Amino acid sequence: MDAIKKLQQSQWFGVGFLVILTVICWAIFKVLRPDTFGSPEQILTYLQSALIYAVGGCGMYFIVTQGLWDFSIGSVLVLSCLLSIGFSQMFGFVGLVAAPIICGILLGFFNGLAYTVLRIPSLIVTTGLSLIYESFSVFASNWAGTRLDSDFNMFGSYPYNLILALIAFFLCGFILKYTKVGTYINAIGTNELTAKNMGVDVDKYKFIAFILCSGFVGIMAVLYIGYGTAQTPMTNMLSQSLNFTPLMGAFFGLAFKKYGHPVVAIVIGELIISMMFAGFVALGMPTTINNVVTGATLLIVVTLTVKRVKGAVVK
Repeated sequence: MDAIKKLQQSQWFGVGFLVILTVICWAIFKVLRPDTFGSPEQILTYLQSALIYAVGGCGMYFIVTQGLWDFSIGSVLVLSCLLSIGFSQMFGFVGLVAAPIICGILLGFFNGLAYTVLRIPSLIVTTGLSLIYESFSVFASNWAGTRLDSDFNMFGSYPYNLILALIAFFLCGFILKYTKVGTYINAIGTNELTAKNMGVDVDKYKFIAFILCSGFVGIMAVLYIGYGTAQTPMTNMLSQSLNFTPLMGAFFGLAFKKYGHPVVAIVIGELIISMMFAGFVALGMPTTINNVVTGATLLIVVTLTVKRVKGAVVK
């Protein structure tokens, strides 16, 4: 009994649990569809998709760990992809990579500024701003088109997508573990009032979190457009559908935060989700089953991560 408790307190227990869950998920679908699921080549494809969303999940983690929401990341992703297409035509690989990252940082700046100045809930602020960013994406598509030139899709396949994703993961982990920004963001997420009483400028670090979130979405855009090679503008809040898969990864990180490896949890969590999507398709389910998987997984992970207070009113 003591050995089990000691194991559960280990910093690698959470990662080990997720690895076992990944193997179980793979095994179930492999048994059900041995010919169309789970081959080594297919696993690399699942991982390729997971890497993209995990980078966005790393950005979202800076937000959700503080109890905030950013519902603009789908529109930030679309606009960043379209600008990547346009600037790659003008400046080559420099424009391909720099434009979406700069776009993400700038939009994150506006998100943080609007949140700290207007003093209204982050969900409302970012949803409203997403409508504006969606409109900008229409202008961007009219300017440069919606298809990436085949000469610039290097980040859509191995090894370049893996290299860029690893850089993003190490950067996220470094910020969280070794910088004052990461320390204060975690402190605010643990207890905002205590952090404020200790002299932490809460508004400042929430502002920085919005910039980091959209900056990582900019990196995600490089991988996303390289993989898909085309992006059409999305209006009337259609970009909201792109929010949830990165958000689930962030919640995986939040759920296993206590083990000290949120970035690893985000990556493995996104791989599990990617495998589930592919598994249900292999079973002959329509692609709309992805929405069912996304919604159910989100509810389960949120249920596991939300702290319940006895007698509290659920809003």
